[in-house]
Amino acid sequence: MRTKRLVLAGVAALALAGGGGTALAVNGAAPPVAAGKTTAEAVGRTAAETVGRTAAGPRVVRPYQPVEIGRGAKMGLLPEGRQNYVVAWEDYAGSVERAKGYAGDSIRPESLSGGLHTEGDDALYTGAFRTGTVPARVTLRIDGGAEVEAGMLRLPGDPGWGTYHYDAAGAGAPRESVTVTAYGPDGSVLADLTFRPFPAGH
Repeated sequence: MRTKRLVLAGVAALALAGGGGTALAVNGAAPPVAAGKTTAEAVGRTAAETVGRTAAGPRVVRPYQPVEIGRGAKMGLLPEGRQNYVVAWEDYAGSVERAKGYAGDSIRPESLSGGLHTEGDDALYTGAFRTGTVPARVTLRIDGGAEVEAGMLRLPGDPGWGTYHYDAAGAGAPRESVTVTAYGPDGSVLADLTFRPFPAGH
């Protein structure tokens, strides 16, 4: 029997109905996420370490466009609400329709949210960024290992937010912590987030 676990980093227990809450719909379920940035010092890196690296920045996608992000999942960004996106394994269209009614807007400016989906030894990391400067790159550092590059998506124009995803097939769930960092074009840290995984159903 196939099972998955979903981990969301941030402040939970925000009611989507009548209040702000990032609308991350996972196969139709929509747990809210809110996460602030941590300090760059806590991450143990400096902006200088990333100067000179180049990245294309987020891929621009149409509203509701399904994008394959690994492990059989599709991600889509919605113009309704704020930081409103879906990650779905089945019934992508249904997940999008349900997410259209979500308020979103639970991510503070200059911050990130983080999520983890696991199945066996596979791990899929997803989240959102809300930054005044469009990130040139988003990286993850899993259990203190080397930084790995995440894929990024955003809507056309200047929505002020977007999403990231990283498929860690075969790596298993992290044992200690995950640090996500968004870098500007000049290598400066725009936002970062460190979270510890915990199991939750979706």
